[in-house]
Parts: sequence; structure tokens; C-alpha cells
Amino acid sequence: MPVQTSPRPTSPDSDPYPRASASIPAQGGRGGQRTGGAKKRSKRKDPLWARLTVVFGAVLMMTSGIAIVGSKALISQATGNIAQKNLLGGAGKSEAEGGADLEGPIDMLLLGVDARERWAADDVRADSIIVLHIPSSHDQAYMISIPRDTEAQIPAFKKSGFRGGTDKINAAFQAGARNGGGWEGGAQLMAQTIKNMTGISFDGAAIINFGGFKNVIDTLGSVRICVKHEVKSIHTVMVDGKQMWKADAKKTGRPMTPVVYKKGCRQMSGLEALDYSRQRYGLPGGDYDRQQNQQQLIKAMAKKATDKGMLTNPIKVNQLIRAAGKAFVLDTGGVPVPDFVFTLRGISANELTMLRTNGGTFHGNANNREALSEQTLEMFKAVKNDKLGEFVYANPSVLSTRK
Repeated sequence: MPVQTSPRPTSPDSDPYPRASASIPAQGGRGGQRTGGAKKRSKRKDPLWARLTVVFGAVLMMTSGIAIVGSKALISQATGNIAQKNLLGGAGKSEAEGGADLEGPIDMLLLGVDARERWAADDVRADSIIVLHIPSSHDQAYMISIPRDTEAQIPAFKKSGFRGGTDKINAAFQAGARNGGGWEGGAQLMAQTIKNMTGISFDGAAIINFGGFKNVIDTLGSVRICVKHEVKSIHTVMVDGKQMWKADAKKTGRPMTPVVYKKGCRQMSGLEALDYSRQRYGLPGGDYDRQQNQQQLIKAMAKKATDKGMLTNPIKVNQLIRAAGKAFVLDTGGVPVPDFVFTLRGISANELTMLRTNGGTFHGNANNREALSEQTLEMFKAVKNDKLGEFVYANPSVLSTRK
């Protein structure tokens, strides 16, 4: 298993997580021996040996507590080829914040990038930014999307030579990735920017490549997506009855017709679902509607993965694992992936709650640029203090209205 278990460094420029290393020690953990908090919970009654939950580019296997030894062995084998990087740098939780084990709340940073082969690797912005919060009970998960246009103070970053400045928050990834910083540097600078803004330190992170995400959906077969607002795609067109990316369609020289997503619920292929979830122009709420659509897609993937028979078919499981392994780069804070995943075995798609920032509408600051509202900042404070459940109960307006 290509993960080392040394504690997270305090310097954002060091990297103790190379892809290749020895097998997982029997008692891996972040800074010390884990005490196995997952043992406190009773086994679930689900008939499946595992539960697969897709969390915006991180595909996490949520085991059901049945056939525990076999499940851990399979997770270890399945995650062996996943790229392991230090994506958090100085934004990882310290031991004082509970970073030495998985007993307490778990916070992850999930970043979606649109990395196309014709684009330079260091010229990519984070297209989607999601904070995933799992309370200390480990039986619930909350997703909060940060608007990509939010104005942020991006700190200086030595690795890429960035001197710091004010920009849209999605530019932090690009600033960290340039001049050899790579995606690892991009994620580290993004994580530090968010920590400075919200006070949240992270247990782990994942970078999702949208192209790999499509492969996961296609392996699932399709996902059920409900279109709330009709929208015309700006990324794809139809050519001879086939949906294609515009760049590829132009090469055919054939007539092109628009792709329009009509209101209503239906099954979508990987290309359809991914394309729809990326639309923001033409939607009444702009990026806020897109956030809801992306969160809906994640939940739909998680539900489809737990459909009857999906995880009892070894061939389908292996295909899903291979597709997922190519979709993202993962950082579990030095904790072996099987331990990290196994701790979250009580979470299913039904316990995945989607939250929205700024009431789902533009919130301007003194410069008339996107900013986080006071309520949103209080919500992130609740995340840091592991009081998000209580906050949501007292502020139901933060719940996404998407069904």
C-alpha cells in the first residue's frame, strides 16, 4: 500500500507521502497509535459487504461492518494504485486539534479540476470547492460548497513563488500549482487560504479530475438526476445523434445541434450528468445552482453504488474500483486509506446532507465582489467546533432544497 504513516509536516513545502513505500504498518495513524473508535458502533444490518459513497471526486468505500477482514483487505488492494500526495501542507490538523487519530470529527477538502490534455498542468483553477464535515459520531456527512468567485486573501506560497494577493478563491489552486508547484502545491495553497478564511483545519483532501469522474458514472451505468431549471449546455453539442464535447464536435465538420436539459428527472450517462452538473450560465442562481447540481450528482452516485446487486457483483466492483482509482489524488493525513475509510463505515448516501452558502444567492462585499455572509461564517465556525448539526437545526435555511 503506497502510503506512509508519518505525521503531517508543519511546513507546506515538505512531503512525507510519496506514492511508493512499504506495506501499511499494523498500527498506522496520524502521529500515534489509533484506538479504533469505529469499534464502538454496532454492525449495520445491510446485506451488502460494503457501501460505496462517492464524495466529489474522492470515492470512499464505506464498509457495512460485515466480513470486516475481507472488506479491509479489499479496500487495501483497491486503493493501492491511488495517487497519494500531501495536499494540505500547513492546513492539516495539529495533534491539539485531534489530528493524531480519527476519534473526533473529520473534515476533508474536496477540489474538482477540469484538467484537459491540451491545457498546461500548472494552469488549472479549482472548478469546485467542497468542505466535507463528518461529526465525531461518524454517522453523518455534510457537504458545503464554497462559491468559486468568493473574494479571498491568498497567502504567499514559497513553493510556487507566489507573493500573495487578493483574487477569486479558485485562483488559489492555480497560484500554488505554477512554477513547479503542481497540483499538490495548488491544493496546499487552497487549503491554507480556506483555513485562513474559516478557521477550519483538515484531516484529508482529494483532487478530482472531471474526466475520471465521468468514467466512474459510466461504470455505474447511469445516475438519476432531476433538472430543476431548463438549461442549454455551453460545453457539449449533438452530432448525428451523439453528444460530444464542442472541441471534438468541431473536428468532425458535421452539423451540430444544441444540448438542452429539460426540467424533470431521468437517468443520465456519465457525459450527460457531468456536463449538466457543470452548467452555471443560464441558471437563475448561477454558480449557486451549479453547486446544488454538483451536490445532487454526488448523492446520486452514492445511491446508485448501493443499488441492489451492485456491490455483490465482483466484476462490477472491480470495474468501479479501477475507474475510481483513476479519478482522483488523495491525502488521508498519513493515516492508511483502509483505516481512514473503515472509520467512516456508518455513513451512507442517506446520511449525506447538502448545505448551501449565502442562502443560495450572491452576497457582495464592500467591493461588490462575492463574499461569505455572516451566517455562512457562523456555519463554518460550527464545523470547526463540531456543532454543525445543532447549527443546521437552528438555521434550516442552510439546507439545500434539492430533492
